[in-house]
Amino acid sequence: MSFDDLLNNLEQRRRQALAMGGAEKLAKRKAAGLLNARERIDYLFDAGTFVESGLFATSVVAEDAARSPADGKIAGFGKVRGRESAVVANDFTVMGASSAAINMKKIGHMKRTAASRGIPLILLGESSGARLPDNMGARGMGSLLAQDPQQYLRSRESPWVSAALGLCYGSSTWYCVLADFNVMRKGAIIAVSSSLLASLAMNNTVEAEELGGWRVHAEVTGFADQVVDSDEEAIDAVKTFLSYLPSNHNEAPPVATVPAGSGARIADILKILPESRTQVYDMRKLLQCIVDNDSWFELKARFGKAAVTALARLDGKTVGIIANNPLFKGGALDADACDKIVSFLVLCDSYNIPMLFFVDTPGFAIGIEAERKRAPGKIMNFMNALALVTVPKLTVLVRKTYGQAYINMGGGRNSDEFLAWPTAEISFMDPNYAVTVVSGLKPGEPGFDDKRALMEKNNSVYDIAAIYAVQDVIRPEQTRDYLIRMLDVHQLRHCKGVGRHLLATWPTSY
Repeated sequence: MSFDDLLNNLEQRRRQALAMGGAEKLAKRKAAGLLNARERIDYLFDAGTFVESGLFATSVVAEDAARSPADGKIAGFGKVRGRESAVVANDFTVMGASSAAINMKKIGHMKRTAASRGIPLILLGESSGARLPDNMGARGMGSLLAQDPQQYLRSRESPWVSAALGLCYGSSTWYCVLADFNVMRKGAIIAVSSSLLASLAMNNTVEAEELGGWRVHAEVTGFADQVVDSDEEAIDAVKTFLSYLPSNHNEAPPVATVPAGSGARIADILKILPESRTQVYDMRKLLQCIVDNDSWFELKARFGKAAVTALARLDGKTVGIIANNPLFKGGALDADACDKIVSFLVLCDSYNIPMLFFVDTPGFAIGIEAERKRAPGKIMNFMNALALVTVPKLTVLVRKTYGQAYINMGGGRNSDEFLAWPTAEISFMDPNYAVTVVSGLKPGEPGFDDKRALMEKNNSVYDIAAIYAVQDVIRPEQTRDYLIRMLDVHQLRHCKGVGRHLLATWPTSY
């Protein structure tokens, strides 16, 4: 063939590959208001930066080659707000983006490159699961699956980010739950297998939403870190999440410009915080008075709601916030809240993000349900993870803390600086409960008040400050400046802001 013929052949093959599953399937998606895989990539990356890897890949099965452009998964590299990243976008118009021999090689190459070159990996999920009949039979299993023993290893060299943008079964689900951040579009499904297969296995009709819809994963499993309404919002969330993180574990997080007016609302704290320690309030409103303006990025907001976990910035620097929220269960930490916090500890420690704890809790949730949800194990998992954290930890005692929760939330030298507001009190348990436990008296009964006064002795924040278990007691409106200053003191100078990553292989989903 002549050079012209060779080049024309190249362009013809390129057009065929870029046509994806064909005009009819693409039009159907557009009518449904869904972006296709290539449109998602265009929206994700800075204009003109995407370089594809594997455009001419097809199914290893010869008779499927013509109908499997890019083998159903589009991979490559591009820049997100100026920073290099790798992507795998499932093309559902091609054989349901099912997983098979060639496209799994593409995923493996993206994962290896992201880890070895220190760039984030972004997985845009929508897949029908393993390709059939390719994976059927002993030969299919032995030749197509488990060829990479580290396929699902998370050692967190660089961030993994997933977006569930449609039906996610099999490997799409695995990458959603393995990711450091997983955003879910409403209408998407995350499950081990389809509702049809589940219905056959259970001999009962199972609806997809009930099996793995957004409410399940936002409120019950916690696998959805955020829930959005559209593909564009999901990809925007991916970009925003990455803006808080370094490109890899050997870098400190990026520093942003401090928005004008940051800290101006600090005086509003005492308008939000009730004088009565038994009155509820939304801790998130208080925290947003402290951090930089427009820097609040909450994770798992619908899951374990007695705890708050969020990325934010102080003086332009990324911080991870862990807080009790008295608006839910009075701030008492249940099993879900413990899991949520541990997951966040892993994220922050793996990517060199200092942590701020804001404490207002009556302790851990107790009772039959708590014990059956393995509360002791969850509490100790929390403590084990906390002990392995090597990034700076600063704690602010806002109002009350009792019992073991005092330690889990940064007390007892489990943080680098422990400061308190004058509103704080600390004890082993609520004084009212303590009186009943010790004496059997209940509120209102003769002698109860005298016993309560005894139980409240030495509960004052100044009692703990006197023994230097609190490093300082400050006015609430001084908190932002104090934390900024202490983050300067405790920055990891000897290793350029990089921790030891002792939690790097901690399971993401447990």
